[in-house]
Amino acid sequence: MPSQSNKPTRRALLAAGVAFPFAAAPAFAAQPYARVRRLDPALDALIARDIKIEEIASEFSWTEGPVWVKQGGFLLFSNLGPTANTIYRWSRKDGVTAYIAPAGLAGPPPPTIREPGSNGLAIDHAGKLIICNSGGRSVDRCDLATRKRTTLVDRFEGKRLNSPNDLAIDKSGAIYFTDPPYGLEGLEKSPVKELDFSGIYRLTPDGKMALLDKEFLYPNGIALAPDQKTLFVCNTDQKLAIIRAYKLGADGMPVSHSTFFDFRPHFAPGVIGVPDGMKIDVHGNIFAAGPGGHFVISPEGKLLGVIEFPGRYATNSAFGEDGFTFFIAATDTVARMRLRTKGANLT
Repeated sequence: MPSQSNKPTRRALLAAGVAFPFAAAPAFAAQPYARVRRLDPALDALIARDIKIEEIASEFSWTEGPVWVKQGGFLLFSNLGPTANTIYRWSRKDGVTAYIAPAGLAGPPPPTIREPGSNGLAIDHAGKLIICNSGGRSVDRCDLATRKRTTLVDRFEGKRLNSPNDLAIDKSGAIYFTDPPYGLEGLEKSPVKELDFSGIYRLTPDGKMALLDKEFLYPNGIALAPDQKTLFVCNTDQKLAIIRAYKLGADGMPVSHSTFFDFRPHFAPGVIGVPDGMKIDVHGNIFAAGPGGHFVISPEGKLLGVIEFPGRYATNSAFGEDGFTFFIAATDTVARMRLRTKGANLT
């Protein structure tokens, strides 16, 4: 696995590709692994003041998309990067082991693909693993018992998807997912990009595909409110770095939208990170990756605190075990902590 010393450079290059002028990350050895910056007393009800943040996996290229597999009692996460293409498994008993390879694109990646592996992961109501296949430019289903894999969708209106990034599944089994061009060399200017936009989609169990929005340049993290009447989506583009809230109708499609949270005031020289993956607890608090760490935001859109990983980017997260354990992927590592709140929409 690549050494830790390479991680800030890789992410700085990715950030530069989307015009984020962040300063170089400080050396990992000079910083604590993680800490909580408290901005509101209400955070104490969610995260104890004596919280222990434990590193459970390290020395990867770029960790992403963690998901807890209840039937089996283990965590899966993607190792994403130019040469990484594996989904890893972690459990208290066995530690970290390779689980699915290739996780994304099969075979040597062509020069047009910058991230051949998987990104966001989820478990559907049947216990199958749903994979955002960044390199393969599709959303896939994998039977964890047999490892048999099926492509659910790879096109919209006859054109190849960009590189599916993250997803959320509603009670009907419909899959909401984002499709930025992060998996493609050249990003939105890639010569193999067939769609002239980056979409947010809804895929129903019978295979019907609907476009929810195409305004965001880099739609990224996505999550459903506990009552599933609102869909939240992060945009990584610094010019419109927000979480947008979509009010959903009975058919699961948006009827209106508004800005729920604006990350732009939190960008500053030396602060690394961008809006990325997010999860929601049973009370509607949002835990979202952003500049400077993993933001904890109240249901009213107030920033309560930030879980910081100095020198690293918090990319995505998952609730697991009994629902109170919170896992965060951060650059080359995965962390675990026990919260005072439980995750919503757990399968």
